[in-house]
Amino acid sequence: MGIDRKKALNTVEMRCPANVQLMEAKMVALEVIELDQKIRLVEELDGHVMKCVRDQNGNHVIQKCIECIPMDRIGFIISAFRGQVATLSTHPYGCRVIQRILEHSSNELQSQCIIDEILDAAYDLSQDQYGNYVTQHVLERGKQHERGHIISKFTGKTVQMSQHKYASNVVEKCLEYGDSAERECLVEEIIGQSDENDSLLTMMKDQFANYVVQKVLEVSNDRQRELLLDRIRVHLNALKKYTYGKHIAARFEQVLGEAMPRPREISNQWRRRRELFIIVRVNSSKQQPGTDAGLVDK
Repeated sequence: MGIDRKKALNTVEMRCPANVQLMEAKMVALEVIELDQKIRLVEELDGHVMKCVRDQNGNHVIQKCIECIPMDRIGFIISAFRGQVATLSTHPYGCRVIQRILEHSSNELQSQCIIDEILDAAYDLSQDQYGNYVTQHVLERGKQHERGHIISKFTGKTVQMSQHKYASNVVEKCLEYGDSAERECLVEEIIGQSDENDSLLTMMKDQFANYVVQKVLEVSNDRQRELLLDRIRVHLNALKKYTYGKHIAARFEQVLGEAMPRPREISNQWRRRRELFIIVRVNSSKQQPGTDAGLVDK
């Protein structure tokens, strides 16, 4: 059954939806009506954007506007966020809207003001239960210099941030998406230079930082990985006595196991060598009929 676009436009009043039914009606309308009708419809939101963003139903309508309408036609939404991005990023609904803008903005100028405010507040946002997702979003989708700006905020504080419930997730993303030089600096800060590195041991026993150490094992270069494995080996028995240290011990053994040939692989290697030896022996016998078998064996 088709949808009457004109009826959808005329019967759906925008503003902040009061309930789920109104929210769903507005979202359906934004999906089915023509672009010029969408624009006229969402213009009713002008002056009510912030109220909608903070509303459990209204935020979905704002997200749908961002998804369905070109950003240059809803500039009033972006304008409403100026100076409010950090605050919205720490809001349970606002953080979703900010992430939609980062995903759907095709014009750098449209979203740059949003990104700039995120970068300025990145250190604090990383420690917030909602803001950390916004920071991770920039690390995953942003430009290299934007990633570098966030990573620079962690310089000298990587160990501390790795032990934070929310910031530890951001540190992992820094390790994953930073360039090789940035990653190396972060890893050096975590590993340190001493065999008696108390900070590393503390991280390996920590409920959040142990995941950062595991991420280091995944992304570090060969030299750093070997150094980290040596440090873990020193504390291996002690780590097995701690709830979260056991995670590191298990990962350590897994990494070593992946580097060593498995019993079946060893067996297959010996079988192939034996088959090759037999083939060589048979070929030698064919080429030298009458050669003493004992000499061929040698």
